Amino acid sequence: MEGCWKGIHALLVILAVLAASGSSYQILEGPKNATVLEGSEARFNCTVSQGWMLIMWALDGTVVLSLTRNEPIITNSHFTSASYEVDGNFVSEMIIHDVQLSDAGRIKCSLQNSDRDASAFLSVQVMGTLLIPSSLVVTEDEPCNVTCRAVGWVPLPDIAWEIGVPVSHSNYYSFPEPDDLQSAVSILSLTPQGNGTLTCVANAKGLHLHKSVAVNLTVIEPPLESSYQSEIRKSASVKTNKEMVETKIKSGNVNYGYSSEESKTAEISSLPPKPHELSVLEQHNTRYPHQGPDERQPAPATRPYVSFIMGSPKKVRNVTLV
Repeated sequence: MEGCWKGIHALLVILAVLAASGSSYQILEGPKNATVLEGSEARFNCTVSQGWMLIMWALDGTVVLSLTRNEPIITNSHFTSASYEVDGNFVSEMIIHDVQLSDAGRIKCSLQNSDRDASAFLSVQVMGTLLIPSSLVVTEDEPCNVTCRAVGWVPLPDIAWEIGVPVSHSNYYSFPEPDDLQSAVSILSLTPQGNGTLTCVANAKGLHLHKSVAVNLTVIEPPLESSYQSEIRKSASVKTNKEMVETKIKSGNVNYGYSSEESKTAEISSLPPKPHELSVLEQHNTRYPHQGPDERQPAPATRPYVSFIMGSPKKVRNVTLV
């Protein structure tokens, strides 16, 4: 019984020594934030002063790797360790192999019997695929659209276009797929004037990496009009012009300043006779007095025709003497 108590006492003494020695070392520099592509490696360094006993690495609060002064304690080959010294201090490096989206999160380095730790964040990006037609045939000087789809990207990329064809106009715009958070669409509008290549370029955010895909653009001349189509077009044009002329004739304006000769004569005849005209009429009545039905004289062979010039030089009154 006495020996048992002596063993417990010795263990407590060792723990106390470890605790006392642990208080003399510290983390000098913790890990740094990192952004990597899915499937690549991620590396994090933790620099500690001499005298450390145990280093622990955790991902989102779960210890995934431990390191003693003698050897690392590896429980998962997905996480391994490397170590070296810099300026007399110890550097522990944790390596995450074949990084997956599930590895994204908070990475923490801590020491045994110490309340100090250092942490960083791991961001994982996924470069998906780009979908675009392999070739296109379009008409010269006619507007057309070319669509490029980025599928399975995390986060969504920045999409741009490289135009290797002569154009009179071009512009593009991009937008995320409404039903797919990992896909985006970019539409290029252009008016081509020759053959060439169009390249859709997707840039991964935060990384100097990009992916591109090209499409060969073949430009053809507008189709010539057949003789039958030409005749149809000309007939339609002639018919349209004829209808326009008939419409103008039917809807023509009335010229209120025009007066026909018949209306002028009617107006002149309806005017009352002037004094000099009355004298002529009286002479005519004297020369041919009124006779009864049985006393009529035979009419002369010819009827004298007298013209009277009215006051206005523009009007002539014609009178036939009978």
